[in-house]
Amino acid sequence: MVTSHTSGRDDAWEGVIEDKSRGMLDGSNMYHFVEVRRTDGESLRVRVDRRLWKSVAVGDRLVKEAGSDPVKG
Repeated sequence: MVTSHTSGRDDAWEGVIEDKSRGMLDGSNMYHFVEVRRTDGESLRVRVDRRLWKSVAVGDRLVKEAGSDPVKG
């Protein structure tokens, strides 16, 4: 099951990107998402900034530490 999630500042996780998507959910702003399979087996859909979205591909590893944004790992 995939959980849609805006990664909180205090969340910490790491995983592998399974899918990338983007959309204009509100009709005026473009939102970028990645679906990540965490190391514990859970999948989640995380909103990321455009720069990170453009720099990653399916199969890349992302690391999110508490207090920071996800980064390519």
